[in-house]
Amino acid sequence: MSQARLMDGTALARRTLEDTAKRAADLTERTGEAPCLATVLVGEDPASVTYVRMKRNRCRTAGIESRHVALPAATTTEELVGTLRTLSEDAGVHGILLQHPVGAHIDERAAFEAVAPEKDVDGVTFASFATMSFGLPGFVSCTPGGIMRLLDEYDVDPAGKRAVVVGRSAILGKPVGMLLLARDATVTYCHSRTRDLSAAVREADIVVAAVGRPRLIRGQDVKPGAVVIDAGYNAGNVGDVDFDSAVERASLITPVPGGVGPMTIATLLEQTVDAATRQLGV
Repeated sequence: MSQARLMDGTALARRTLEDTAKRAADLTERTGEAPCLATVLVGEDPASVTYVRMKRNRCRTAGIESRHVALPAATTTEELVGTLRTLSEDAGVHGILLQHPVGAHIDERAAFEAVAPEKDVDGVTFASFATMSFGLPGFVSCTPGGIMRLLDEYDVDPAGKRAVVVGRSAILGKPVGMLLLARDATVTYCHSRTRDLSAAVREADIVVAAVGRPRLIRGQDVKPGAVVIDAGYNAGNVGDVDFDSAVERASLITPVPGGVGPMTIATLLEQTVDAATRQLGV
């Protein structure tokens, strides 16, 4: 069979951000207040600093105000929770992003839960997971939300298909599985203790690799014609899928970089404008 078609997340993200910028400008004109995203960073991890800078730059191009809170690496859970609660109570802030992971000494879940659900534009709280799972109005986790948008863009209907999610993190693996289930896919979660991962992957019509292990998914294990979503990002711009071999068997595949990553940021900013629109009552 011919090589898989690439799912261009960069192009879709660009269009999404253009639409988001128009909505932000319209909201600002109608209310006199621009949407505002607060970013919170603990410590100075180089990758996290880069990610936050990228998000703030995208905010500027989309007409979204960016308020950044930089905290020292020694910040305690109590201090971080206090900062997030203060931002949650600030009417001038419409969305909150806690850049993760935070230091090992911090209770990350307690920090996430300090974010008000109506400002959880990164989709990391218990409340957001519940609304995702039950198909209720709310905010999706950004990477899973971006994945679903990519599937829609390329006319991939999950209904009736077997979807295998490799990874079970609270903000990627678990929620993307719930979003696929809500769209009538039959979902299997795989993880580090899954026996015979290759056999599970070979049954999948849709594979979502989200485990953080470079080239874990091999092309020989991809079902011919499957849709392969690589949500991994490892050192050297390498995903969780062995792209060179998988592209020979899949029908659609996301590249790394340029696939899932751009859609994560686009979803974050889109949800920030959604949050501002709701909070400003327009």
